[in-house]
Amino acid sequence: MGSMEEECKGEAVAGGMKARAWAAKDKTGSLEPFDLQLRAIGAEDVVVEVLFCGICHTDLHQLRDDYGSSRYPMVAGHEVTGLVYDMGDEAKHVFSKGDRVGVGCIVGSCGDCSACGEGIEQYCKQKKWTYNDVYYDGNPTQGGFSDYMVVNYRFVVHIPKNLPLDAAAPLLCAGITVYSPMKFYGMDSASKGKTCGVMGLGGVGHMVVKFAKAFGLHVTVISSSPSKEREACEVLGADAFLLSSDDLKMKAAEQTLDFIIDTIPSVHPLEPYLDLLKVNGKLVMVGVVPGPMQFVTPMLILGRRSIGGSFIGGIQEMQEMLNLVAEKDIRCMIEVVPIDYINKALERLEKNDVRYRFVVDMTGKAFEEEG
Repeated sequence: MGSMEEECKGEAVAGGMKARAWAAKDKTGSLEPFDLQLRAIGAEDVVVEVLFCGICHTDLHQLRDDYGSSRYPMVAGHEVTGLVYDMGDEAKHVFSKGDRVGVGCIVGSCGDCSACGEGIEQYCKQKKWTYNDVYYDGNPTQGGFSDYMVVNYRFVVHIPKNLPLDAAAPLLCAGITVYSPMKFYGMDSASKGKTCGVMGLGGVGHMVVKFAKAFGLHVTVISSSPSKEREACEVLGADAFLLSSDDLKMKAAEQTLDFIIDTIPSVHPLEPYLDLLKVNGKLVMVGVVPGPMQFVTPMLILGRRSIGGSFIGGIQEMQEMLNLVAEKDIRCMIEVVPIDYINKALERLEKNDVRYRFVVDMTGKAFEEEG
């Protein structure tokens, strides 16, 4: 899969190479072909030939300037997998040409703060986003909807050989968003047999089910959509399904869960779900909610319950997760699309019309092979 030097599509230029990318020029968010100037390769840099890039809801928001901080032209994409095409001297002790690699949501951090020292670079105040940011050299960062990227090797991970590159792409955002809090809050194999609820069954929620089952937890999917029951239990392997609008069943399920992971990205009440937690239960929020959330404090105090949060994960965690996924044969459910379908994919993503993550084939080779 992929290509090496003789198949290089990049054009060498002074100070770096040019790449063919797809960029948004304004807040309509529509992507079109774009000639991207990459930065010169530094001693610690890796040039990644991009083969696949996942599409995340964050891409949709950034492309359309929903957060009010977008810079154009913008090359989005932070779920990147491909091959090492070239590297600087300092990166050669970690990577070799042709290595299967991935790049996630961040491409830089200060290296000196307590978060960086603990290997949780995602909480560094000086982290650099994979795209829509300004790199340390003053140039804009650009993402994976491109045929090449230049990334500091410290923010590049190895993809195990038995893990397909297309299936690996969403793990670099959706996967690590789940794995990191599950490890931190004790929802791993050390808690085998305990009960875990999953609020929301989408791109992130379905990965909660897969990781929780791999860790030996008893999994209950909680959803407002009765149509999700068959998918949750028969396809994904959840042990139970709870319809949030069924007051009688919600009442019967009170104090039955040790953990809940809340993946819902919109404002919603917390009280009905806090009632489901046992004494000492934990509700962990990973969905970015665009408004204030509220609850009454006795719901926590009288059950010694806690509410926590988590944001993606560190690079070491990401490598650990990929190794586990390869060992346990955990797979994200994806729909692979060609790059010229990307605007349609974004439209469908806005309508939640995907099961469960889009992955863009940046080379078109997957479709050539099918043909």
